Amino acid sequence: MTLNDILSMYPDELTAFVLEIGEEKYRGKQLFKWLHSGAGLDQMSNIPKKMKEKLAEKAVIPSVSIENKLVSSDGTVKYLFRCYDGEYIESVFMRHDYGNTVCVSSQAGCRMGCRFCASTLHGLSRSLFASEMLSQIYTAQNDMGERVSNVVIMGMGEPFDNYNNVIRFIRLLNDENGLNIGCRRISLSTCGLADGIRRFADEGLPVTLSVSLHSPTDEQRNAIMPVNRRYPIATLLSACRDYFERTGRRISFEYALIDGQNNSEKDAETLAALLKSNLPGMAIHVNLIPVNPIKERDFRRGEKIMTEKFVETLEKRGVNATVRRRLGADIDASCGQLRQRKYDDGAGT
Repeated sequence: MTLNDILSMYPDELTAFVLEIGEEKYRGKQLFKWLHSGAGLDQMSNIPKKMKEKLAEKAVIPSVSIENKLVSSDGTVKYLFRCYDGEYIESVFMRHDYGNTVCVSSQAGCRMGCRFCASTLHGLSRSLFASEMLSQIYTAQNDMGERVSNVVIMGMGEPFDNYNNVIRFIRLLNDENGLNIGCRRISLSTCGLADGIRRFADEGLPVTLSVSLHSPTDEQRNAIMPVNRRYPIATLLSACRDYFERTGRRISFEYALIDGQNNSEKDAETLAALLKSNLPGMAIHVNLIPVNPIKERDFRRGEKIMTEKFVETLEKRGVNATVRRRLGADIDASCGQLRQRKYDDGAGT
């Protein structure tokens, strides 16, 4: 992309750009507010025509368009978005008692290779710009006619594999002249890039950090998460401990329950001992996720009674655990599945 991506610019950068093209300084703030309402140039009523012509010539607003939209019986909406270059990404709009949440993708595809996730099936195409992450929210918000108050960066891709763009996205999302979504209403999920966790501790962004653990032993985790060969569990939990000591913020651990692989009582006992011994003094929470079956893999979720027993075992050992509420089950709302269907139809780039 050779033109100036103005939707990815911080307010001071946008003001400098406006001055560069010969406009008054105050136009920068006007333009920022319009951009972060999801407006296109033709909708910016107080921006003069000549300035719009300059912007059309020198700038670009990378946006996503709705390629497909599925609506669940529970009100969840799954979007397949098309990017400016023909790449496809996914987002999910969810309604909760505390407000509307959008789950955004940070990359088109993913190179982490987690075997239970459809996002990895074709590897990584490219990382997304901050503007493309924002556009997922603005497009969903405008389509639904409802304000988004919470954002989770848990869609396609590994956020810390696109570190700089994701940080820029969070700061823009948090800006008082934009959507002004507080950091405590933003969650970020990583598959366990220990270096990224340590780096993130210094950003001063009090978002909710979730770490995808999914197995209590290196042997099990190696089999389903290739990233564990680079950052084994001891290295990962050391980074989590450092993060907690430097920020005072707890980390939520995500754990996909896969029948016959990591969902036994013994697995729960091993998981509890692992977390308690490696993270002393930290309030530990495990978010259990019955695995979403995908046709390219033979992973299956276990019986409900096994999940209940897993929770009971963890809590008996002092580890708080909850089972994630399953939304959009009837529309393949887990990330990567709708994009994979597009590839199956021969439309992938």
